[in-house]
Amino acid sequence: MVVRVHEPTFAELFTPKLLTVLREHYRWRDLRADIVAGLTVAIVALPLSMAIAVACGVTPERGLYTAIVGGFFVSALGGSRFQIGGPAGAFIVLISVTVAQHGIDGVILATFLSGLILLAVGFLRLGTFIKYIPYPVTVGFTSGIAVIIFASQIKELFGLSLPDKEPGPIISKLEALAQALPTFNVAAVAVATLTVGVILIVRRFRPHWPAFLIAVALGALLAWLGLPVETIGTRFGGIPNALPAPRLPPISIDAITTMLPAALSFALLGGIESLLSAVVADSMTGRRHRSNSELVAQGAANIASALFGGICVTGTIARTATNVRAGARGPVAGMLHSGFLLVFMLVAAPLASFIPLAGLAGVLAIVAWNMAEKHEFATLIRASRGDAVVLLATFLLVVFRDLTEGILVGFGIGALLFLHRMAQAVEIESSLPVVEADKADSVNGNGRAPYDAALATDRDVVVYRISGAFFFGAAASVGAALDRIGEHPKAYVIDFSAVPIFDSTAAATIEGFVRKAKRQGAAVFLTGATPSIRRVLLTHGVRPPHVRFRTKLAEGIAAAQKDAAGARLADAEPASATS
Repeated sequence: MVVRVHEPTFAELFTPKLLTVLREHYRWRDLRADIVAGLTVAIVALPLSMAIAVACGVTPERGLYTAIVGGFFVSALGGSRFQIGGPAGAFIVLISVTVAQHGIDGVILATFLSGLILLAVGFLRLGTFIKYIPYPVTVGFTSGIAVIIFASQIKELFGLSLPDKEPGPIISKLEALAQALPTFNVAAVAVATLTVGVILIVRRFRPHWPAFLIAVALGALLAWLGLPVETIGTRFGGIPNALPAPRLPPISIDAITTMLPAALSFALLGGIESLLSAVVADSMTGRRHRSNSELVAQGAANIASALFGGICVTGTIARTATNVRAGARGPVAGMLHSGFLLVFMLVAAPLASFIPLAGLAGVLAIVAWNMAEKHEFATLIRASRGDAVVLLATFLLVVFRDLTEGILVGFGIGALLFLHRMAQAVEIESSLPVVEADKADSVNGNGRAPYDAALATDRDVVVYRISGAFFFGAAASVGAALDRIGEHPKAYVIDFSAVPIFDSTAAATIEGFVRKAKRQGAAVFLTGATPSIRRVLLTHGVRPPHVRFRTKLAEGIAAAQKDAAGARLADAEPASATS
């Protein structure tokens, strides 16, 4: 019985989860639950969005624009029921570097272009490929980002004064900060310590209370009472109490060419972060997100965020998890979270001027600590040498070189290690032993008995069985093993029934073996080849009469024995005529 896999339609792939939820008889009690969840997430997102924006080197209101506009589109168009979009700590490194090199207009243009890239990736259905990024890479870059975020907040945590602009590279940054330690501000240290302490205490004894907001509000109260610390008001002049009018960033061919590398980095990181967040939501709820629809929503959200002067938008794991724990029923909660943030900005904008930067730095210090996947990092270091190499390469490159470079190098090393493991797993068993000198170098080094020894009754027929993925990584070792047999039989049988993967390099290897067997006057029978394997072989010229295909191994052996018997008879006739 053949089971046909249903190919999903365009509508099934890209229909927003909002429509799916509304079709499921969305009722008042669901809306009420979403209102509570949306308000809860907005309270968490308010200080966090401003803190991330400041850490990125832009003004705090741009973080709010991102959460309000971008977050709305992520929920309204996304493929996840519970995803919350907004500015994310993972982008701090990339955005701060882009701001330093190209200014805020460059960041907005790169955000706009990254939205177009994500739209294309989603509609081309490439989102499923992001899941192939190895787990050690995700842990390595997440931990590396956590280290960089914490290093970027040391200046604000201690209220340090630097004579020049703070360096970007972490080594230069730490050296400059160490030299500036004598300038530390006792009041800033006190506010940062209070912020961290309040967050930890509230989370310990009242986990359902908005710890970030309470800590930041206490710091703002101290600043209002006259504590000498730098605040949003003293550095940025406060935040506006309305959204700006939408406008396109300055666009030209030269500007696009200049900002395209940053846009690609934004799109890559945004896609990874958002789909990881959607997977976390799925694991918490038992639901299943639509990855390509989610990427389309992320693309639209980044375009909209750029139009309103915001920065990069992505799905945020912490806020999404908060949304789930708060009892959200669907995307309406995320849309309401954006609405509540807009209300907060309209009503409480003057109060934001008193928020101390040391308090926001304390918030980000907690975020960095939570981002650093300490247990997973230690587990992967102990797991295997290969995983440890991938993890450390990604982590060290992210911290000391570049985020995108770390991801790409980690992925490349992980892919090479995987191919090596796959190549090592392939085996060849034969009904005749390999020559004595080659035994130590044999592919079949697992100590098992030769393949199907009961069939090795005809010394003129050699039976091979290939097990495992036969691809370019294993082709050399398989080809060498095929050439090691210390006999010159009259027929070969090669069984492919245990080969799940077969590529062009493998077909070329078999074609070379068939050509060599033909020169020796030996017939070749191929058994157990699936239609896809047979198609690749035929494409590379491995076809009758040079080879003969059989469905089952027993059929191939019987045909080979018959052919070998005929060859023996043909050899005997000239000898009889001579005598």
